[in-house]
Amino acid sequence: MDSISSSGTSSCCYISLIFFIIFKGAAGVTFTVINKCDHTVWPGTLGNSQLDSTGFELPPGGSRSFQAPPNWSGRFWGRTGCTSDPTTGQLTCLTGDCRSNQLECNGNPANPPTTLAEFTIGSGTTQDFYDVSLVDGYNLPMIIEPSGGSGPCLLTGCATDLNRKCPDELRVGSRDACKSACNAFGNPEYCCSGAYASPATCKPSRYSEIFKSACPKSYSYAFDDPTSTFTCTGADYMITFCPSSTSLKSASSTSPDTTTTGGSETDSGGFASWLPDFLTGESSKTLSGCVFYTTLLTTLISHILLTVFYS
Repeated sequence: MDSISSSGTSSCCYISLIFFIIFKGAAGVTFTVINKCDHTVWPGTLGNSQLDSTGFELPPGGSRSFQAPPNWSGRFWGRTGCTSDPTTGQLTCLTGDCRSNQLECNGNPANPPTTLAEFTIGSGTTQDFYDVSLVDGYNLPMIIEPSGGSGPCLLTGCATDLNRKCPDELRVGSRDACKSACNAFGNPEYCCSGAYASPATCKPSRYSEIFKSACPKSYSYAFDDPTSTFTCTGADYMITFCPSSTSLKSASSTSPDTTTTGGSETDSGGFASWLPDFLTGESSKTLSGCVFYTTLLTTLISHILLTVFYS
């Protein structure tokens, strides 16, 4: 038989996709950290369960991948200007230091000001939430780019060099980093604390608006949720320091798309975008039966299980 009915094709496709998402979720998520800066970065990680490393060195052009389990939540950041004491061997960093005195951060958070990539990973069939936050200040350009997920799955981050635009009263060193107003002054209205601990009372400040103007998709203060939190389901994520000019444009020009159809989020950047047309029924070509989809599903599941086994 040279072709199958449209309804049969659609049913097989949907079943295959559902099983793929389930097995992908069981395998967890892969984070790939990439350094496109012209200098070494020493990334740090902190989460509700420890990844393969909590701190490592990443030279220019380098990358490193990590597997995280479903329901993982945590953050990544970059340390800069790190040096080891020749006598004690203790590591200290100019920005983003986690105060462990070692390459590994060992559960210690970043010392502000630091650009943060933050994640709350779902089960594989439930949404991931992710954002780039400047609430604790800024030290490096950074973007998050999802791959292979369903839903809006938009690129986000701060690709602008905010150190060059940092007001003098927030500046650290020779424009090595830029403090948040909360970190610089400690006022409750800047920190969204005390009487200002709600969205109704804590509003953007002239300082957070400098951050927001330069990086409209990043958190600029604690209650900056509507334009700064992004969602995707069943994706892997690339975290890039000092992204390219092309990524810079993407990270500064698109806002979260919360358009819903039948109660679910929809976007052209969703699951179908990375599948060939003949898998989504949009190709004029026809295929024989559900055999193709079963074969594809088996291949995908085998790949995922092998990845988990060897990781």
